[in-house]
This record gives sequence, C-alpha cells and structure tokens, in this order.
Amino acid sequence: MKIRIPENIATITPYPPGKPLDELEREYGITDSIKLASNENPWGPSPKVIRALRAELSQLHRYPDGSCYYLVQALAEKLGIAPGEIVMGNGSNEIIEFLVKAFVQEGDEVITSHPSFLMYQKIVQVRGGINHVVPLLDMRHDLAGIKKLVSEKTRLLFIDNPNNPTGTAIPPVELYRFLSDFPESVIVVLDEAYVDFMDKKLQVDFYSLIRNVEGRCPVVFLRTFSKAYGLSGLRVGYGMMAREIAECLHKVRQPFNINQMAQVGALAALEDEEYYQLTLDRTAKARAYLSREVDKLGCTSYPTETNFFLIDVQGNADKLYQAMLYKGVIVRSMSAYGFTNFIRVTFGTEEENKRFVKSLADCLGELGYV
Repeated sequence: MKIRIPENIATITPYPPGKPLDELEREYGITDSIKLASNENPWGPSPKVIRALRAELSQLHRYPDGSCYYLVQALAEKLGIAPGEIVMGNGSNEIIEFLVKAFVQEGDEVITSHPSFLMYQKIVQVRGGINHVVPLLDMRHDLAGIKKLVSEKTRLLFIDNPNNPTGTAIPPVELYRFLSDFPESVIVVLDEAYVDFMDKKLQVDFYSLIRNVEGRCPVVFLRTFSKAYGLSGLRVGYGMMAREIAECLHKVRQPFNINQMAQVGALAALEDEEYYQLTLDRTAKARAYLSREVDKLGCTSYPTETNFFLIDVQGNADKLYQAMLYKGVIVRSMSAYGFTNFIRVTFGTEEENKRFVKSLADCLGELGYV
C-alpha cells in the first residue's frame, strides 16, 4: 500500500496482549491451569452483579445511558463529591486518553515514570506529544527527578500510586509536599487503580485535592472497577477532578462510551459493600500467606500496597516463567521492565496460592536458583 504512516505511529510497539488461557493450555499440553499474571480479582464479582446482568439481558436492543446517570449519582454519594466532578471511562485507561486528547497538542510534554502503566506513553505518542520518562528510584517514584524535568511545555504528569509493577505507594506527607509547590499549569494525574488495597494511612485526601485548586496544581484521580470489584471484563473506570477539567473531558468523550451491561454491573457492585470488604479481607490474608511462604523458599518478596507483589527469584525470570507454565501456573516475568530476576504474581484464591507455592518450590529446585 502507498499510505503514509506518521512517524509517531509507526514507531509504537502495540500493547502486548496475553494469550487466551485455552490457547496456552493447548500449546503447553497442560490442563487446569491457573492465571496469576494480570492482577485480576480471583474471586470474581459479587453474586448481585451476576443477577443484575442477567436481568438486563433483555434490554440489549437499547442504547446505554450516555451520561451514566445512576452510576455517577451513586459514586458521588459514596465519595462525597458532586456528580459534575466525575467522568466515567471504558476502563480508567480511557480517562487517560481523554486527558491527553483534551490537554496535549503536538510538541507538548508529558512526564511519566518507568516502569509504570505502558499506556501513558503510548497515548501521548499518538497525540504527537513528547514523553519524558523518569526511572524509579529504589522501586519508588523519583519525585525530585520528576520536578527537574518540568518545563513551560509540560502539560500532564502521570503517577500510578500504588505503582505497577512494584506495588509501592508514596507516603501522603511526601506527596502533599510535592504537590504544594508544583507548577499550577500542570495537571497531576494520580492513577489509583489499586487504592482499595492500600493501607488507609497511605491514602491521600482526594476531596481536598480536586477542590480549592487556586494557587496550586490541579489533581485528577483515576480509579477502576476492574480490581477490587472484579469487573475487568466489563471495563469500567472513572476519574475525579475539578468541574472545569471534567467539562473539557466530556467534550472529547464518545457519547456512549460505557455500555449498558457495564453500567448495571458497576452499580450492583458498588451497592454490595459486604462483598467488597470480603474481597479486601481475602486479599490481605493471601498477601500475608504468600509473602511468608515465598521468603521461606529463599526468594525475596517485596512489600506491596496492591493485590500483587514482586518476587526476586535469584535467577533468570524468563526461565522461571517458562518452567512455571509447564506446571500450569501463569505468572508475569518482569524482564521486559528491566527486572531480569523478578516475577510479578497476583494474589489468588487459597487453593491457587498453595499450588503456586508448590510449583515455585519445584521450579526453583529444578533450575538451581536457591
């Protein structure tokens, strides 16, 4: 073909999707595999969500509510903010896209960390923006390094807090100090995809930071129903921000970006507080168990504020990943992030966690790592 592909598009590496579970089992000749690689909720959504979705199936011939009225109202009441301060997205990553569309033009600059969520930089590149990437320092965001890169062309700063893949969070005192003298012209985006699993003492006050922005930088918070609520397959996320920013994002938003099933499922999930708390309790229990058992094997597990953790396996992570696949246990090698001896593991059910520990012990022995 004689089409001209712009340089900023031609040089993008597509987001690497994982293989379907059935295909992995066929390829490796295994059955009954478990997936602990994608930071999903292993217990699934609330039973109330399933019932609500079944009841809604007969309405699929209707367009969804373009304003997500009932879901936004419920979120606003739960969070203690105004509906006009919430923007819904097809996953929180769509809010990232809205922000870049609304505020970044060709030649504008955006600051991110590495490693962190890959889509920040890809979306900026599509827009023709300039990415400035600051390496993590001791597994944490280098706030001082970030400030050094700010210029009059900087439009956005993305910080995932907690960070993926390290699981680390910024102490609130450090974050407030960082934001207090950050340029007013830059929108700081705090991606809180894993905030539900954080220690309450580490959670920042989003209410005060999205309001009273006169004299300091505006802050946008991103959250998702994919993790603690177990709705990864429905793709529902949202952003909390000043009304003025929300109004800009609605200008670049598709009119029906959240499908009807996603709205119904998210609303039902939000209403089941008991199941939500059960998920958090199960996650905390799984975190304690896996950290203890992994360390017994001679590996090093890293503290985390999420539903996953990093493990230093004392050897080549890619080889361990392959060995674990043959055991029917799917984890994530971190070599692509520059952590050649690390794997990332999602906390699973009690049965899955025990199987993971047994398979890890066998593979470590087979490879002679510990």
